[in-house]
Amino acid sequence: MTDVFKKRIIKLLQHPDYRGLKLAPLARALGVSSEVYPEFKAVFEELRRAGHVVIGARNLVTLPSMSGRIIGRFRANPKGFGFVIPLEPNSHGDLFIPPNATAEAMTGDIVAARVSKGKRGGQMRYSGKIVEILERAHDKFVGTLQKVKEGWIVQPEGSGFAEPISVDDVGAKGASPKDKVVVEILSYPKERCLGRGVIVEVLGKAGRYESEIRSIIRQYHLPEEFDESCLGQSRSTASGFNPEQADDRDDITDKIILTIDPPDAKDFDDAISLEKDEQGRWVLGVHIADVSYFVGSGTSLDVEARERGNSVYLPGKTIPMLPEILSNGICSLQPGQRRFCKSVYLTYDEGGNVFSRIFCNSVIESKQRLTYQEADRVLKGHTKGFKAEVIKMLRNMESLSRLIERRRFANGMLHLDLPETELVMDKSGQVVDANPADMSYPHTIIEMFMVEANEAVAGFLDRAGVKFMRRIHPEPDSLSMQNLAKFVRALGYGISKVPDRAAMQELLESAKGSDSSFAVSLVVLRSLEKAEYAPLDIGHFALASENYCHFTSPIRRYADLLVHRVLQDCMDKQKTMSELDLAEIGKHISFTEQRAEDAERELEAVLVLQMLSKRIGGELDCVVTGLAGFGVFVQSKKFGIEGLIRLEDLGPDVWKYDARRQYVVGSGSGVSVRLGQAMKVRIVSVNVAARQLNVSPTEPLVDRAKLQDAEGKRKGGKKKRLPRRSRRYRR
Repeated sequence: MTDVFKKRIIKLLQHPDYRGLKLAPLARALGVSSEVYPEFKAVFEELRRAGHVVIGARNLVTLPSMSGRIIGRFRANPKGFGFVIPLEPNSHGDLFIPPNATAEAMTGDIVAARVSKGKRGGQMRYSGKIVEILERAHDKFVGTLQKVKEGWIVQPEGSGFAEPISVDDVGAKGASPKDKVVVEILSYPKERCLGRGVIVEVLGKAGRYESEIRSIIRQYHLPEEFDESCLGQSRSTASGFNPEQADDRDDITDKIILTIDPPDAKDFDDAISLEKDEQGRWVLGVHIADVSYFVGSGTSLDVEARERGNSVYLPGKTIPMLPEILSNGICSLQPGQRRFCKSVYLTYDEGGNVFSRIFCNSVIESKQRLTYQEADRVLKGHTKGFKAEVIKMLRNMESLSRLIERRRFANGMLHLDLPETELVMDKSGQVVDANPADMSYPHTIIEMFMVEANEAVAGFLDRAGVKFMRRIHPEPDSLSMQNLAKFVRALGYGISKVPDRAAMQELLESAKGSDSSFAVSLVVLRSLEKAEYAPLDIGHFALASENYCHFTSPIRRYADLLVHRVLQDCMDKQKTMSELDLAEIGKHISFTEQRAEDAERELEAVLVLQMLSKRIGGELDCVVTGLAGFGVFVQSKKFGIEGLIRLEDLGPDVWKYDARRQYVVGSGSGVSVRLGQAMKVRIVSVNVAARQLNVSPTEPLVDRAKLQDAEGKRKGGKKKRLPRRSRRYRR
């Protein structure tokens, strides 16, 4: 629980615009409520005693100053330089390490660095030199085997370790050139000497879908097969399941109950019913697979599910949290099958407000399985082949969803306009195209109903006074909000200096449908904290919810399974005396969730880059998503991949990044590049192994002749001779 506060305090104190606050204003800047202030203060005192924060002049809270030597974790950049992220935060933040001072450190290594400082541009600048590698982060790497003049090397994947690894005896594992392999380090690189390793596994030919899948699984240490104890428990559970023996469960198999999921879904863990009570009020039933009935606490299945944390969804492959005999079998709410559920009944008044909540165990039988696309066609009037009762229920679901949506927006819920992309793959797993992901209204219907059920369960458990796993989303700090205001003002939007939730809603609504909508949503997203799992009672900012948890996906999320167990205890009127360390479990499953997202994102990037490597010179419609001192980042609207434009490739001018005004500007022309700006680019080069896409504008942003005229006028008519354009611009 304390880790959430620690991270937020350190993050705010490291903000470049932080100028010092006393403790109480610091808490207000972080959005800490009076109810949790005592806990916040205790965490702060813990940080102060450890020397991680200091109280200086005028009782202002700051980080300690940077010492001459720091210990930290190294993060490499493909360009050769890197940064040391201090293990003990300081007022300067990350330490820049030039290319000639990395001492062959790799991303993740714990290193010691000597700090040097000097003035540049009137400001004190810090840089460092790694003097010792204290702990290596990895001893195994995935890469591609290559034959070179000196022998055999493996070129590692990703940006963490750019230097090749020398290997011997490649025939021992039957490896051949262009194979994806796992190499174990025998000796790490030294000056003018490559690291040496041995091939321990051959994954297949580079570029093939199965090889890339295996590569990502090894890189991210994703789980694969279940052990025999888990499989044996699953088989025994499945064979012993008799859906006719429903014990004290409510038998609602006669109700009209539907599931709506993606076309390729196999694990159906939520279903919906919708009726009216005697007073004519809507009664929404959200029926969730009762996984806790089949997976007992402390069993081998439970231990494995906790370790996995969640299912992983990669393009073309799912790594489930539970064995498929459960996740796709007796737990899945398949049509025509009696299934055990935990049901939440929410009764609504005419304004879409929750009038009452009821929780129970049930046995259901889904009457029909619909895809989102099928549900959307029905709502648009294409009803042929669907039963009248299903058509009526879908239309009623839409009506209720819109009432709930209006109420939640009125309460402050945020909605970001960040369109998703679906990759089109051929039978071999190669990406051949991409389409906008289906975002039809049935997605919103199910989202609204699931959010309502999650919130109802969290509210019930909170009132019961029990400890449970919450889904928290802290309120953003004031400095992040000030930066958000600066960004969107640069895009032409008027907004208060420190925008509140209402101002953010108004901003997102005003940008909707415009060219800058994506950029605005992206900037808002970056200004927010990341949602995570913890037992801390601080609510969910983006959903404007005081109490929130995950309850509706126990087949694929361990957090939901934990909530089901606590809910059962409360339904049985038993006092939950769990010995589980929910804070530690929360940290772990937050990590596995992020790991799954990173793995999915990287595999998508690999598959798209492989496709784009065959389209050098082709054009992409992009939007500017990032600015730096070395270039401009743009994201393809179609493929979702990010590329880099080097500053010198923007056009014949001297380009500089202005961090305060948040743009890149040409010194001679005055032409600027800003976040959210649309830009058509040409593919210059692709490095799949390093996950790099380099692009350039299809046309230079600056007209050479006009720039020479401007230079001539400034210098009394004498034209300055500019360097000749590179061949790239002449093509």
